[in-house]
Amino acid sequence: MDFLHIILLTVTEAAIVLFEFVGVSVLIVSGIYGIYSYIRRDPLARLNLCKGMAMALEFKLGGEILRTVVVHDFSELLIVGATIVLRAALAFLIHWGIKNEESIDPHGEH
Repeated sequence: MDFLHIILLTVTEAAIVLFEFVGVSVLIVSGIYGIYSYIRRDPLARLNLCKGMAMALEFKLGGEILRTVVVHDFSELLIVGATIVLRAALAFLIHWGIKNEESIDPHGEH
């Protein structure tokens, strides 16, 4: 049984690192593309940046949810839980921003 527990912990830790890495990578690429779009005065620059941030946050949130598997005590659980709540709130705000940006056409009209 200890062998299965070790495998679970190893796979979970690897998945957490992978999700965190992908989330950060998506955020960096989205940010660079956002700067490029802003310089080119692309009317969809803000929308595309919001979508990239939302995708990055989803990966980061997935990593935090996986982190609940390897929590050892209640204080760690509180920290992970607070992080999940904050990231979920950020995701809600970003999706709200995306919805607002999509309701405005590229020329700024409703």
